[in-house]
Amino acid sequence: MTDPLARAKPLLPGLAVSAVVALSAMFLAEHYGAPVMLLALLLGMSLNFLTQEEGGQMNRSATGIDFTAKQVLRLGVALLGLRITAYQVMALGWQPVAMVVLAVALTIVCGIVLARLMGFQMFFGLLTGGAVAICGASAALALSAAMPKHPKKEQATLFTVIGVSTLSTLAMVLYPTLTKALGMDVVTAGYFIGGTIHDVAQVVGAGYSLSHEAGDAATLVKLIRVAMLLPVIALAAMLARRQMVTNGEAMSGPRPPLLPWFAVAFAVLVVINSTGWLPAAVVSAGKSASQGCLIASMAAIGMKTHLKDILTVGWKPVALMVLETAFLAVLFYGLLVFLPLN
Repeated sequence: MTDPLARAKPLLPGLAVSAVVALSAMFLAEHYGAPVMLLALLLGMSLNFLTQEEGGQMNRSATGIDFTAKQVLRLGVALLGLRITAYQVMALGWQPVAMVVLAVALTIVCGIVLARLMGFQMFFGLLTGGAVAICGASAALALSAAMPKHPKKEQATLFTVIGVSTLSTLAMVLYPTLTKALGMDVVTAGYFIGGTIHDVAQVVGAGYSLSHEAGDAATLVKLIRVAMLLPVIALAAMLARRQMVTNGEAMSGPRPPLLPWFAVAFAVLVVINSTGWLPAAVVSAGKSASQGCLIASMAAIGMKTHLKDILTVGWKPVALMVLETAFLAVLFYGLLVFLPLN
C-alpha cells in the first residue's frame, strides 16, 4: 500500500504556491475592494511559468497546481452548502423563491440558445448562463468541474470568471442607482439586487449601500440563487454523462456517477446545516474554508493558462455574457412588477 505522505509530497509545492497566491488576492481585495476571484486569476496568470516544462521536464509545482485546480475546487464547491439553510428559503415565502427559480432557469436557457446561435457549444452557454444566473465565479467553477473534458474547457472557464466578475462589479455600482430611478421601495430594491447581481460579495455591497433592510432582502434572495447550484450541477453532470455515452467514452472505464461527489456533499451539508446542530463556529469555519478553496483553485487555474488564450476569444463571448446579464435584469424586474410579493 502506498504511503499517503509519499503520495502527498509531490503535491506540496503546488499547494503552497496556490495558497500564497490566494492569500495575496484576499489581502489585495480587502484593501482595494476589487473582486477577489479576479485578483486570484490575474495573479495566477502572472505565474503560469510554474506549469510549463523546463528542459524537457515539468516544473515540480505543476502536479500540486493541477490538484488544486481540480480537487481543491470540488471541495470548495461542496462546502458552499454551509451557506444555506431550509429556514432561509422558507422565510422568504413562495413568491421570491418562484421568481428566483424561474429567472435562473430562463437565463440558463437564454444562455444556451444564444451560445448555439453564435456558433458555440451548448456547454459554453450552460457555463456562462449558469454563472450569470446563480452566483458568478463560484458557479462558473462548480459547473466547469461537472462538465466533460474539452481542450478549451479551462480557457472558457477563465473567460467566464473574468467576464462575470467584471459585470458583477459594474452591476454593484450601477444597480442601486437604477433601483432608485425606477422608484423601487427598499425591499423590492433588495430583491432586485439579490436576484440580478452575480457574485455574493457584490450583492452584499450593493444591497447594504441602500439600507440595512435592502441588504438583508438582497442577501436572502441571493442565497436562494446559490441553492439553485445543486440542480444545475446535476443538469451539467447528466448532459456530460450523456455526451460520454454518445461518444463511447463510458465504455472504456467505469460509468460516471449520476451526480459528482461534490454535488452530493453540497446537498448533505445543506441538510445538516438546516438542522441547526452544527455550532456557529463550525459553520463559519466551513464558509471560510470554502472561500479559501475556491480562491486557491482560481489561482491554480490561472497558473495553467496563458494571457494570449484569453485575448483571442473575440467579441462573441463578451456579447453573450452582456446579453445574459441584461436578460436576467429585465426578466427579474418584470417578475417584480407583475408578480405580487405579498
